[in-house]
Amino acid sequence: MSVTRPADPPFRAEHIGSLIRPPALIAARADHDAGKIDAAALAAAEDAAIRDVVALQEAVGLSVVTDGEFRRNTYSDSFTTAALSGVEIQFTEDDGWKPSAGHGARTAMRIPKVVDRIEWKGSRNADDFRFLASVATQTPKITLPGPGYIHYRAGRVNISKDIYPDLDAFWSDLVGAYHRELDALAEAGCGYVQIDETSLVKLGDPRARALLAERGDDWRDLLNAYIEAVNAVVAGAPDGMRIGVHICRSQDPNWQADIGYDPIAERLFNDMAVNFFFLEYDTERAGTFDPLRFVPEGKTIVLGLVATKNPALETADALKRRIEEASRFIALDQLALSPQCGFATSADQPDAVTPDMQKAKLARVVEVSRDVWSG
Repeated sequence: MSVTRPADPPFRAEHIGSLIRPPALIAARADHDAGKIDAAALAAAEDAAIRDVVALQEAVGLSVVTDGEFRRNTYSDSFTTAALSGVEIQFTEDDGWKPSAGHGARTAMRIPKVVDRIEWKGSRNADDFRFLASVATQTPKITLPGPGYIHYRAGRVNISKDIYPDLDAFWSDLVGAYHRELDALAEAGCGYVQIDETSLVKLGDPRARALLAERGDDWRDLLNAYIEAVNAVVAGAPDGMRIGVHICRSQDPNWQADIGYDPIAERLFNDMAVNFFFLEYDTERAGTFDPLRFVPEGKTIVLGLVATKNPALETADALKRRIEEASRFIALDQLALSPQCGFATSADQPDAVTPDMQKAKLARVVEVSRDVWSG
């Protein structure tokens, strides 16, 4: 069967963004935190590591490259705290709501706290993109946390009622900050942005719904609010910018949803105003491909079939069988392939695979995509 290539991006062979940080970079950051080297020395170490990781991505044949998120401590901090005023991160172990700590788990975690009016204060991502673009020969991509991140993790209790007695004003200010961030990225030459939405898939999980009800939220209201927020962000994006949404669930079922996409699929695929989605499909926990029947023509699904937290290399035949299975619910031409998530979402996250296996998995994505969609 001959198929056409989807609008680029997304590419037939994709990846989600974060990559394993090399030991030299980890050591440099530790030295910087200990006051042994200055910011310029740390930046030089980051530059060197990014050059190497871009070369790796291009060597395996990827048409999209990132900087591995090597300048970040975690996936969200280059925007949530770096670009926004009025937002603080607190580490808490009290008995309050901890949605991303899991379904009833009461452990220390990062909680955004809105203490003042949210305003955009500049884009570190734009500077990061400029360097990435200067060392890349393929299409560079920047990732941003989704607009649902702060509200879901914080809950109303951590969004100041003195500053935001009306949550409509909170959403308006937050979306406005995203617009300014996207404008800054476009001015830097960025045409490809991936939004990482960690909240949406949780809304389908009965345990998460119970915790939401405990804090006074109905999951259906949040689904509406988060879709509207993404749509508002996308509506204000510069002309020509391609924006896709990664629906992240994490490897640990105690942190993210332990359910498939079924409860949110119809609304997600039809009402969210983006043209492509990155879906995690590496384990049975993600459910079946049946929800893909709701994807309308003209939208692309990037199948996250290659596990980033499992050290075993997927066989090409197994991946092809999974793609064929998915194509029973959606046209093959509307599909692409990627790892299920980033390889190292946080700088302090233990690496589940070796650097050599990471390279092999990325190469396998390229190999299979060429075999399946070569035309």
